[in-house]
Amino acid sequence: MQTQVAIIGAGPAGTLLSLILKQHGIESVVIERQSKDYVLGRIRAGVLEWTSAEVLTAAGIGDRLHAEGHRHNSVEIAFRNRDIVSVDFERLAGKPMVAYGQTKIQEDLYAAAEHEDVDIVFKSSDVEIHDVTTDQPYVTFVVNGEPQRIDCDYVAGCDGQHGVSRSVIPAEAKTEYERAYPFGWLGILSETPPLPRLVYANSERGFALCSERNPTLSRYYVQCELTDQVKDWSDDRFWTELLARLPQEKATEVVTGPSIEKSIAPLRSYVVEPMQYGRMFLAGDAAHIVPPTGAKGLNLAISDVYYLANALHHHYHDGDSTPLNGYSETALNRVWSSVRFSWWMTTLLHRFPDQSRFDQRIQEADLEHLSHSDAAMQNIAEQYVGLDL
Repeated sequence: MQTQVAIIGAGPAGTLLSLILKQHGIESVVIERQSKDYVLGRIRAGVLEWTSAEVLTAAGIGDRLHAEGHRHNSVEIAFRNRDIVSVDFERLAGKPMVAYGQTKIQEDLYAAAEHEDVDIVFKSSDVEIHDVTTDQPYVTFVVNGEPQRIDCDYVAGCDGQHGVSRSVIPAEAKTEYERAYPFGWLGILSETPPLPRLVYANSERGFALCSERNPTLSRYYVQCELTDQVKDWSDDRFWTELLARLPQEKATEVVTGPSIEKSIAPLRSYVVEPMQYGRMFLAGDAAHIVPPTGAKGLNLAISDVYYLANALHHHYHDGDSTPLNGYSETALNRVWSSVRFSWWMTTLLHRFPDQSRFDQRIQEADLEHLSHSDAAMQNIAEQYVGLDL
């Protein structure tokens, strides 16, 4: 099998890249180790930067997003169980956010890929990437017990933090940066109407977040111990703890109900440099992980794909390889900005195990300053809605 770009991973990053390349007349084959149903069943992020929505729309999958996505013009940050800061995105940054679940995005991407006859090979095992430092890279894998080989010009590693792509870069050729946080997020989905705005809460009991997937599906989180297990958290315990971390006026607005999904995720910041090695390019979680506090993970994957697709377009259609050679530097500028913002939001809003009373008062002073400073709120708004591409 021969193609121009072999894409490893058919999640949002890999599928979106294949779709944009197809529209640019660039051939690709996508290799995915899981089944299509498995990928669609993953519950992930649901808050899009406006620029991400524009990229998806330009790729031809904006109709349902704009019809069903919920515009968020602001978020609220609560602290001391009584004070609430409203950060108005439209006024301060000129752009909103859009709540639209990743599962729907993946459904839209697969529908568009099928319509465009994009080649996606599901249930591929034993994936290996070869010779990326030569001008003849190739990928081998097994499907239905049969060995397969794809010869290509370039490889795009969009296979997440547990994929094979990042491991292709030898230790001496990469630098890895990591920060693990001493707590996790317990999250639930419930078929209940969400609050009208996203609410972040800093409480003496720990962090909480009220989010949404659509007007009838809510997503809530509470900070928990890394040693906690889902079985430790009944629905009653979760709702009791969530409401205790919110100001009373917000707690009374929350509609509780049975959870339809419940999970615990550790929080981590991670970046690998560079995001390219020879003729292989990393995008999305294969290159970086951010804590979900700043809603940046999916948005970074989309911006990576935008930069990489644009660079490949210039290479193939204009004969200009400058953007392709500079892909890592271009992408990392945005990555580190988002990593810093996600880290800052995490440290601002969570209670750390070793946090002293002094540390807590400093944290509260930061939040108090935010409540009285338009400049401080604008700083959050501009970073939350995302940098221009």
